[in-house]
Amino acid sequence: MDRNRILIVEDDERIGSSLLRALVGSGFDAVWEQTGRGGLDAVAARRPDLVLLDLGLPDVDGIEVCGRIHEADPSIDVVMLTARDEELDVVVGLDAGAVDYVAKPFKLAELLARVRAQLRRREPTHHERLSVGGLVIDVAARRVWLAGEEVELRAKEFDLLVRLAEDAGVVVTRETLMSDVWDEHWFGSTKTLDFHIAALRRKLDALGEPSRISTLRGVGYRLELP
Repeated sequence: MDRNRILIVEDDERIGSSLLRALVGSGFDAVWEQTGRGGLDAVAARRPDLVLLDLGLPDVDGIEVCGRIHEADPSIDVVMLTARDEELDVVVGLDAGAVDYVAKPFKLAELLARVRAQLRRREPTHHERLSVGGLVIDVAARRVWLAGEEVELRAKEFDLLVRLAEDAGVVVTRETLMSDVWDEHWFGSTKTLDFHIAALRRKLDALGEPSRISTLRGVGYRLELP
């Protein structure tokens, strides 16, 4: 069986070498680059499954690197490693195409759990196609149409939409969404859920209709029936 390919882009010698040892020791096919340009070259050459990307790189800003990776291949998951844990920085990173972030300093066990969660293949759903009003989701092809117009979604946005559509009209709790879309053993901040829901809502509301996703503060989210 092929091993998952992980690319580490981190200029800090101690962090980079520790991550490389931990990932290789956990059975991953991991390589480490210390510059943004080196990371982009490695993405083109190796097509990794996941990139652990430091935002504070010496040559190219990590946000730019993230955007260029996402533009080259949206199927590559990028997890940001950042000391910039201000909300605006996290939002900019997620908007650039990252699927998650881990704030420095982090525990190695937590980071490895995040890596496994991102790489874990979701179990096939019984549904091949879901339809909620004018919203049509082709689960197998990972494509979405709204009122006949295709909507481009990122990986986690699509997974969230499928999970909400499976229980359309019913509130899906924050805990359930984190468990089903990220990982059943998730721990730490759920801020990434709010960012991805906000991005998904913007795309679904682009036609100017009332929001299709309702928030029940402190409880969860509901995809509204027509």
